[in-house]
Amino acid sequence: MPRKISSSTRKKTPGATTKPKRRWVAGVHTDSTHPPEGLFTKSAPTIARALASRKVSPKGPGSGMRMLTYFLNRAGRGLTAARRAELNRAKELLSRRVQREKKSRKSAA
Repeated sequence: MPRKISSSTRKKTPGATTKPKRRWVAGVHTDSTHPPEGLFTKSAPTIARALASRKVSPKGPGSGMRMLTYFLNRAGRGLTAARRAELNRAKELLSRRVQREKKSRKSAA
């Protein structure tokens, strides 16, 4: 009786026919935030303050928060542990500010 070959032991065809995957982040072009050059190399409080300002984030600190998260995701492995920690600290500070604004908006309504 002939032996059955399972699908996992079959040879796979080379990936020459598949398209190379493009990363979605390569096509992102935003106009909602305008961070100054070199902002993400500064201290956490400075980053949080700048991203919460109307000049940088006209749509509010939530928009700045998204920009910071995008930057962290985009930087990937290229960030040092110290830089990543500082950016995460800025993210925490900005998050608190967003929560404060939401709370004050609810109490005003």
